[in-house]
Amino acid sequence: MRLRLVNFLFVAAAVPAFSQEYANQVPLPSSPGDRSSERYEFTRPVRKVAIIGAGVGGLISHRELSQTGFDVHLFERDTVPGGNWHYTDEVPVNTSFPSNPNVAVGDFTPSLPPKGVKYPYVEVYHDGVAENAVRRRAHRAPKPIWESLTSNAPAPVQQIREIPWPVGTPWALPNRRLQGYLRAFASYHGLNSNDDNKQKVHYNTRLELAEKQSNGQWALTLKTLESSKDGKVVKATWRKEHFDALVVATGRYNAPNVPRIPGLEVWADRFPEHLLHTRHYRRPEFVQGENVLIIGAATSGGEISRDIIKHAKNVFVSIRPHYSPVPTFPQTNFLSRIPSNATIIGEIKRFLPPQQSAGIKKGQVELTNGTIITGLDRIIFATGYRYTYPFLPHHHNATLGTQYADPLPDGSNVVEPIVTDGTHLRALYLDAFYIPDPTLLFINANYGMQSFTYAEFVSLAAAKVWSGAADLPGRSELWRRYQKLYTQRKGYGRHFQYLGAQGTKDTLRFFQAWLNAAADKYGGRTIDGLSKDVEQVAAIWAQARYGSGNNAVINSLPHSHAFNTLYNSANATEHEDYDAFLREAVYNDYW
Repeated sequence: MRLRLVNFLFVAAAVPAFSQEYANQVPLPSSPGDRSSERYEFTRPVRKVAIIGAGVGGLISHRELSQTGFDVHLFERDTVPGGNWHYTDEVPVNTSFPSNPNVAVGDFTPSLPPKGVKYPYVEVYHDGVAENAVRRRAHRAPKPIWESLTSNAPAPVQQIREIPWPVGTPWALPNRRLQGYLRAFASYHGLNSNDDNKQKVHYNTRLELAEKQSNGQWALTLKTLESSKDGKVVKATWRKEHFDALVVATGRYNAPNVPRIPGLEVWADRFPEHLLHTRHYRRPEFVQGENVLIIGAATSGGEISRDIIKHAKNVFVSIRPHYSPVPTFPQTNFLSRIPSNATIIGEIKRFLPPQQSAGIKKGQVELTNGTIITGLDRIIFATGYRYTYPFLPHHHNATLGTQYADPLPDGSNVVEPIVTDGTHLRALYLDAFYIPDPTLLFINANYGMQSFTYAEFVSLAAAKVWSGAADLPGRSELWRRYQKLYTQRKGYGRHFQYLGAQGTKDTLRFFQAWLNAAADKYGGRTIDGLSKDVEQVAAIWAQARYGSGNNAVINSLPHSHAFNTLYNSANATEHEDYDAFLREAVYNDYW
């Protein structure tokens, strides 16, 4: 059956050749051999480190930092380790339609005790099982994966190098297999929720506020939630702790991004039970016999359309042109995952005002080309996520949007923003070290790379820099490099943290050269680059997952020549172009 398209707006804009794309994604303007005479000097030694998040990034960071000799404390709001790969049937408490314009809010509003109280501060709730269950759910934030989700990267790529998958492991990994794998890694290092390490590993604990003190330390306000076995009583305990450095490993899939489409707010008020973000999706049976509109066609949109197609009466997938000043992951491979009996439609212009007392089926959705869609039963927003860190409110500045701003002068009373409109992060060296204060580190802040291996390089860099076993350039040199990278990435936007296959390779090579040169100079462990087999595995996997250049789904699309337009260059054969596409595909982790 051929893929049906209704007013399909296809992106066929010419994209630079892959060689040009990689040239634009060089991680640093300087080669690893270039050195600045200025070295960053920390105002106080780093000894005690807090890690926020026990997903793959947090667990690997703990290993690297603790093995280097730091006093490391791990905080995780959930009940167990695993991060996004901890599946439960529970769903998050709520999502705003559209997203809250205050990006600093994120997926929770920090809960702080009354001013002036002494720590630890305790509150006990006897509100009953149901209300306390909601309180616990809001605190732990169920993760954005669904019951049938499998990895979108093969097992040989999606693994921690210290503990490779056993020989014969299927490449497609169910989410529960990944959950067990990460818990096994945590147990191996004594970090699981049932390990005897309660003084330094804290589950059910959420960071509410992180503030930099005048003495150079980070003051963290932490909230731990404990529940009685019957669920009738919940105790909340707030405490303050101080650390020399802070590692943010909370991931990128916490705060749903719901675009501000005209009329959406009215629909959300009228039909709240019929609108959901993919973060709330778990199983397909609830759409049995329904007409479902999915807005967005990246990983979550495409995979959920496959999941519900056997249950829904009709599935419509709305896509819009993907504009990016630099090449990112192609839209065509996402389209190849959409079922052939789904209907692709164009971008939504607005939700028309619903009739008085009419149900959602009578509601009308207007596309940008004027087409009206009606008769819908449910709308699923597969519109991704935005960067936000509610516990760092002083590091948000929504007024900047994607505008460039010169670095603030040293000693300024204003904090250099990291988050503006939620599409990107700024003021980070290597997308990791906060330039005004490199005791603040972000793990796996990029996308288009594999977090299971990338975190090892970033966290080892932090361990060496903070212990004095690697040199970090001075602040002026860090800003110089950052500003050149800003130019190479052609400004801020959703593309800014994208690496892709070649960008990942280039960045990891930089880390390897930098850290191994530091090991020669100061001692300490060296790090190996990725195996050459990874690239071959990636190509095989992507070809099996997305098909070949003659893929039937791609060829069924009108303007299928756009596929060749996207991957052709004057100096490369079609085969070479497609191989580059395959290498790129496996690094996709859009949600």
